[in-house]
Amino acid sequence: MPPVALITGTSKGLGYALALRLLAEGWTVHGFSRQSTAIEHPQFTGHLVDITDESAVRVAVENVAQSAARIDLLINNAGAASMNALLLTPGAVAEKLMRVNYLGTLHCLQSVGKVMVRQRGGLIINLTTVAVPLSLEGEAAYVASKAAVEALTRVAATELATVGIKVLALGFGPIDTDLTRAVPRASLAKINTRIGRPQGTAIAEAVDFVISAIQDKAIPSGSVRYLGEV
Repeated sequence: MPPVALITGTSKGLGYALALRLLAEGWTVHGFSRQSTAIEHPQFTGHLVDITDESAVRVAVENVAQSAARIDLLINNAGAASMNALLLTPGAVAEKLMRVNYLGTLHCLQSVGKVMVRQRGGLIINLTTVAVPLSLEGEAAYVASKAAVEALTRVAATELATVGIKVLALGFGPIDTDLTRAVPRASLAKINTRIGRPQGTAIAEAVDFVISAIQDKAIPSGSVRYLGEV
C-alpha cells in the first residue's frame, strides 16, 4: 500500500503544491482546508476542516485513520500572517494568529500523533518562518505564534521519540504566493537579502526543501531548519 500523508491548507499555495508532488510520487494524500481543493486525483481526498476547531479536527483525523488505516506523514502547513507595528497590533489580530498558527498546529499534531502512537511510527513536519530567528520588525504577533510552533516541535519530538515518531520544523522566507504578492516588493527584497536569497523563493523550491527533509532519515527529531541563511 502507498504511504499516507495528511496536509493542512491544501486549497492553494504551498499546501496545494505539496499535495500534487506527493501524489506524483505515489502517496495517498488527504487534505484539510476551509475551502474546497481543486485537486482531482484518485489518491486524493479533500476534507473541509477549520484547524482552529479542535473537535472538527479530531473527527476528521479519525475519519482519515479509518479510511486509510494509517497516517505516515503530517504536514502542518496551514497558517495566517499579518504585518503590524508592535504597539499598534490589535489584540484580535494577535489572537487570530495564535489560534491558527499555534493552536491549529497543536490540534492536528495531537490528533494525528495519537494515530501514529498506535501504529508506532510516523513523521510530523510543522512549517515555520525565518521571521522567528530574524526577529523581524513589524511582525511581532506573527513571530510569536510561529515561535510557539517551534517550541512545540522540540517538546513533541522529545515526548514522542520513544514510539518512533519524528517531529521537525521547516521554515521559509517569503514564498511567491498570493499572500506575499500583496506585500510591498521592497519589504520582501529586504528579507530575502538578509537570508541570502535575493532571488526569493519559488513554490517549487519550497516543495523541494520539504521533500528533501521527508527523504533525509538522518535529520534528528526536534530539528528546526530554514531555507536560507539565518
